[in-house]
Amino acid sequence: MKVWKKVQIKDYNRQVNLLARSFTNYLYGYGPIRDLCRKYQIRPDDRVVLDQYMANRIAGLLMLYLSRDFDRINDIANKYNYNTYVLEDIFPEIEGYINQEKI
Repeated sequence: MKVWKKVQIKDYNRQVNLLARSFTNYLYGYGPIRDLCRKYQIRPDDRVVLDQYMANRIAGLLMLYLSRDFDRINDIANKYNYNTYVLEDIFPEIEGYINQEKI
């Protein structure tokens, strides 16, 4: 029987930290959250808590991916695959440099 458990991984791998920080900013930090913080006057220290939560979660997923623990990734996907929000079609969005010559 599987028991759902939250685990904090202590890893000092700077690449995971760098990626988690970058992904947090890319996925979350510079999107609508800035407007929401202004609109609802969310204090900067509360915003830090939100950002830290997101970075920790992203780092955890990165650690699972790097350790090739696809069973745990699958467990997370199954546990959180519920429709509590009304989302329309999801369109993958990617940002970054591309080689223009190959297009």
